[in-house]
Amino acid sequence: MSDEDDVEGEDLEGEDLTGEDLTGEDLTGADLRDANLQHARLRDAILIGAFLSGANLSYANLSDADLSRANLSAAKLVDANLTGADLRDATLRGADLSGANLGGADLTGADLSGADLTGAKMPKGWRYEP
Repeated sequence: MSDEDDVEGEDLEGEDLTGEDLTGEDLTGADLRDANLQHARLRDAILIGAFLSGANLSYANLSDADLSRANLSAAKLVDANLTGADLRDATLRGADLSGANLGGADLTGADLSGADLTGAKMPKGWRYEP
């Protein structure tokens, strides 16, 4: 995707975006359900309210991304970099966050019911209370 692409609110359901550089892109409200975003670069991306349920974000760089109110239900985020990400009020029910780095992420109000956090690096002082 080029810098000229306007992807805000776009329907990208099921698309193969493996390794794409989406650094700083505005993907507010975009439909990325079941999309393949393995190894994608989404640093500083704006994904407010985006639909990412079932998406594969394994090994993706989502550092400092705004994922507030995003739906990441059943998403694969294995070994993803989410350092400093804004995940306030995000839905991560059943997501696979094994090995993910969430250091410095804001998980205020996030729903992590049934999420796999095996080996994940969590924010300092964070406690999960289902």
